[in-house]
Amino acid sequence: MSPREAMVLAEEAGLDLVEISPNTDPPVCKILDYGKYKYEQQKKAAEARKKQKVVDLKEIKIRPGIEQHDYDVKMRAARKFLEGGDKVKVTMRFRGREMSHIQIGRELLEKMQQELATVAKVEYAPKLEGRQMIMILVPA
Repeated sequence: MSPREAMVLAEEAGLDLVEISPNTDPPVCKILDYGKYKYEQQKKAAEARKKQKVVDLKEIKIRPGIEQHDYDVKMRAARKFLEGGDKVKVTMRFRGREMSHIQIGRELLEKMQQELATVAKVEYAPKLEGRQMIMILVPA
């Protein structure tokens, strides 16, 4: 059917000739109500957005001299975030003389990484950036 014939049929029916797939050869067209078609496309897009899970980046800040109980609290929070589907950024801050004991901070981050190995994998390995060491974990 030629484009002109299709246009005449659409006008007779009181509808629109809508190009569905413009990139194919020949282009695919349908005779339908364009307003209704646009409305349905918006509904589909809204439904797709609703089902989408947005991954947040949660941050946990610790220091090299963290006590065991505080460490356990931070670990519980990190585990909860990871099980909820969020990424976790662990920031180890060094102050004053702590900068001369960076290996303590690295060991603590590696310990954290091993304890969370069942629920997370490392996206960004522990790396020193200025006065802080950063590690990013993603849900496994």
